[in-house]
Amino acid sequence: MSAAGAVAARPGRRAARRVLPGFGLTLGYTLFYLSAIVLIPLSALVFRTFSLSWEQFWSAVSAPRVLASYRLTFGASFLAALVNLVFGLLIAWVLVRYRFPGKKIMDALVDLPFALPTAVAGISLTALLAGNGWVGQILAPLGIELAFKPAGIVVALIFIGLPFVVRTVQPVLEDAEKELEEAAACLGATRWQTFARVILPSITPALLTGFAMAFARAVGEYGSVIFIAGNVPMLSEITPLIIIGKLEQYDYAGATAVALVMLLIAFLLLLVINALQAWQRRRAGAPA
Repeated sequence: MSAAGAVAARPGRRAARRVLPGFGLTLGYTLFYLSAIVLIPLSALVFRTFSLSWEQFWSAVSAPRVLASYRLTFGASFLAALVNLVFGLLIAWVLVRYRFPGKKIMDALVDLPFALPTAVAGISLTALLAGNGWVGQILAPLGIELAFKPAGIVVALIFIGLPFVVRTVQPVLEDAEKELEEAAACLGATRWQTFARVILPSITPALLTGFAMAFARAVGEYGSVIFIAGNVPMLSEITPLIIIGKLEQYDYAGATAVALVMLLIAFLLLLVINALQAWQRRRAGAPA
């Protein structure tokens, strides 16, 4: 009997060999690891908040200074994600559709915000956009101030959120069927019509996923924002800084209350991201 026939004759023994242990052991390890790393710390946050009464909790999370930080954090994050949605698509399009010198370098630069420590990014942006910086000294005579203003926060959040949109849209563009674009062109569609009616619908789920990921990342950002924000209460103070301030004042219950609100919002964002990814997979698997 040949070697192939011997292997075919022993399907049971071959199927029994697995690289990983059985389902029970791997599931148990997964639950233990997730509990130790994620669930237990988050449970401690929730239980610490329960030490407050409802009135104390509501007072901590709805104080005027905290509400101002919510508006700034979520407003700046939403605006930065919108900017990244547009320019991230443009960058992904250039990287996928064109060949040019230095393309690999540009592709690597997209991942720089992932690798660069956020504090280094914040210091660099502050030095660049301050009144005596390379860019700030050009904008200052025009009455444009970015550093130590809410606009500077948006710039920092754009910097750290850009890779999420590019890396989410790029593989979808690479897998797009160019035959559909050629068919649309043969039927007389203009370039804009081809993009709006053929390309855009196919990449919309990826765009929405990248937008949600960039928004979620920006909401929790601290290191790159703290240096450029100015941290003026009611003006340029982000919610993570509110939490740090409460911890420095030994108001642990108040800090955990605000953190719990951020946790709930982050959880909702994760649900949205997962729903968008599931939608993207369904669209990708649907027959044409």
